[in-house]
Amino acid sequence: MPPNASDSANGTIGRLLAVMATLRHPTAGCPWDREQDFGSIAPYTIEEAYEVAEAIRAGDMGQLKDELGDLLFQVVFHARMAEEAGAFGFADVVAAICDKMERRHPHVFGAATIGSAAEQTLAWEEQKAAERAAAGAREGRKASLLDGVTQGLPGLTRAVKLQNRAARVGFDWPSLAPVLAKIDEEFAELRTEIAEGAPKERIEDEFGDLLFVVANLARHLDLDPEAALRRTNAKFERRFRRVEALLAERGRRPDQSDLAEMDALWDQAKAEERA
Repeated sequence: MPPNASDSANGTIGRLLAVMATLRHPTAGCPWDREQDFGSIAPYTIEEAYEVAEAIRAGDMGQLKDELGDLLFQVVFHARMAEEAGAFGFADVVAAICDKMERRHPHVFGAATIGSAAEQTLAWEEQKAAERAAAGAREGRKASLLDGVTQGLPGLTRAVKLQNRAARVGFDWPSLAPVLAKIDEEFAELRTEIAEGAPKERIEDEFGDLLFVVANLARHLDLDPEAALRRTNAKFERRFRRVEALLAERGRRPDQSDLAEMDALWDQAKAEERA
């Protein structure tokens, strides 16, 4: 097999590992890179993953190449810090994911037979459940169906994942109607807490309950609530920018306007989109 262009001297993972080692060098490295730890780097890792997703949504292959590099750099950064701590190195990360993929695809790397994507999804979840149970046993705790739903996910995404896990054992509303009724119930409870001047913690609790049920509504409608909210965010941004532009045509900024005027211009922006 001919060598891949990505394996050239200027494109190997070894070069990236060497760059990272140099950046973390205790005397010759970059002061900023040297002082980082897992906690300080984690937000950048999350941000880079979102930027990869944004490049995919934009269909920009050049941007995607750059953002994937940034995300890979985050993996290398964490692996380097772990190696310095004597925990593991980048090669261990690669070996672990290779082992996991082979373990979770016995129909590809073993003798198992799986006939459809649906069967593979079921087998994948069963394998993950077995791994969670084994991890719980090693840590001396009882495994839960909800194990492995990471705390670092966006709230709406995590809500859907938790609900999907519970739904596997029948803990779910059987149809859309009771979900809609529950939304009405939670909204009424939130209104009551607000009207009674409840402490912020109680209002936040009821607001969270409402969002959780809205996430469940998204599940029953086969929607991604994060994607829906991103669309609405984009729509709000697009229309507000148009309001700013319309005000600029009048020689004013938003802080020189008032709600009534901006609301009218908002309606104009909406009408323009629908025309």
